[in-house]
Amino acid sequence: MILLNIIFTLAFIAFAYVNLNDADSWLWVPIYMYAALLCAAAVFGYAFPLAYLAGIIFYLIYALILFFKKDGVWDWVTKHSMQNIAETMQATKPWVEQTREFFGLLIVAGALALNYYTV
Repeated sequence: MILLNIIFTLAFIAFAYVNLNDADSWLWVPIYMYAALLCAAAVFGYAFPLAYLAGIIFYLIYALILFFKKDGVWDWVTKHSMQNIAETMQATKPWVEQTREFFGLLIVAGALALNYYTV
């Protein structure tokens, strides 16, 4: 689990870094850095079950909001036939951005869930 947490830590720091130039970096940098810090702590043998749960709950609630909001994941599935969202790094359509953010939230929630149940 230590190797996985090292990978998560580095990935989440990288995700936070690439979000620095976004208009909503004030939201996404802390989202990724929160998960990065908790995964880094796990590397060094520290576990924070309540912090994992708080993050998981926040991430899943926000993911649910992104799923159903206008131009969200549901629209991507039903109106846009799940078109490729990784074709280009530039999110030119709002549903591309919302869908990417949704999956990012699932990734960080999954990482914290793994730590919650194994650390």
